[in-house]
Amino acid sequence: MTAPLIALAVGRGTGPELAPVFERALERITALHGTRAEVVRSPRLYHSYVSLREQARDTGQFERLTGEDAAHYERFCRDQAARGVRAVFRTAINAQSLYLVRQRLAAVKVEPLTAGPARLLLVRDQAQGFYTGENRHTPGTVVRTMEFSRAVTVRILEYAVRRARALWPQGPSRVLMAYKYHLLDGALDAWTEGLAEQLGVAVELFQPDTVNRNLITHGPEDRTVLVAGNEWADIMHVVLLDRYGAQRQEDRCTENVHLAPELDELTEYQTVHGSADDLAGRGVVNPVATLRAAARIAERHVHCPGAEAALEAALAAVRGRGVRTPDLGGRAGTTEVVDAVLAELAGGGAEAGISAADRSGTSAAEAGAGAR
Repeated sequence: MTAPLIALAVGRGTGPELAPVFERALERITALHGTRAEVVRSPRLYHSYVSLREQARDTGQFERLTGEDAAHYERFCRDQAARGVRAVFRTAINAQSLYLVRQRLAAVKVEPLTAGPARLLLVRDQAQGFYTGENRHTPGTVVRTMEFSRAVTVRILEYAVRRARALWPQGPSRVLMAYKYHLLDGALDAWTEGLAEQLGVAVELFQPDTVNRNLITHGPEDRTVLVAGNEWADIMHVVLLDRYGAQRQEDRCTENVHLAPELDELTEYQTVHGSADDLAGRGVVNPVATLRAAARIAERHVHCPGAEAALEAALAAVRGRGVRTPDLGGRAGTTEVVDAVLAELAGGGAEAGISAADRSGTSAAEAGAGAR
């Protein structure tokens, strides 16, 4: 059987350290399941914001390098989708480049959450609004041009409902749209009129502050789909993770789905944390989100049932032995944590984990004093 192709795109900052973690974890997990994947790496090392600041002499060069990264990554995604690739793992890259691609490929970020007995699906609109668009510079001003479209809005809502029905056998109870729709001259109201009947579920449009107030006061109703504009969802994603996900941003991976028809819902997995340029080259970046991404891709795209649950058990065992990076209060470096988790997966657990903790040494702890 031909090995599934998995794409890999690497940004600067800690990207060059996390890419090998992903490759190693994916290879180990698939081997334990008697299968394998072929990783196709983008030939370009994409900029982080920090690396752009270091290289660009002025806003014109900043804009040019941003555009070059966006054009290259868009071509890479299109080429991989045309080859039949269904999944990409990407480390963090500069936001402006990334959002140019997300606009062109109509991307959404998807995050299932629970709040006690209530289940919530956050579908973050990354294809429209302030985060997308292009800049025009004049002396002392930046003019940012962006757009919303009915076609993209409907496509996102249709996907959100379809995804919720795949997640919950009973289907969604309601769809809440959190957008600053008062700024759009009634366009979103008009576009969503009649969609409830078409989608077979209540669709309600709210201002983001109203959604916040209702979530604080009442909590989410079970099986709620929250479709949100990026202006709100980028900030609230981390807040919702903290409130309902019971996990740190640094430990999470998430997925972005490209809804442009020619991409056939190519899914891009990423760590929730950013490029962490301040940690680059120090060997203390937290690898947990990258390990989780490898397990998720292995289970969903490389025929490895149970890979995510097995990884979670390994992470819990390793944490229980105190093998943690400095941002979590530990003394271990990146490699020590990865060694311990992969050994646990392979059944070599406690002894390997203790060895990893011993090897972490004082230097890793000192180097990670400012880790995040």
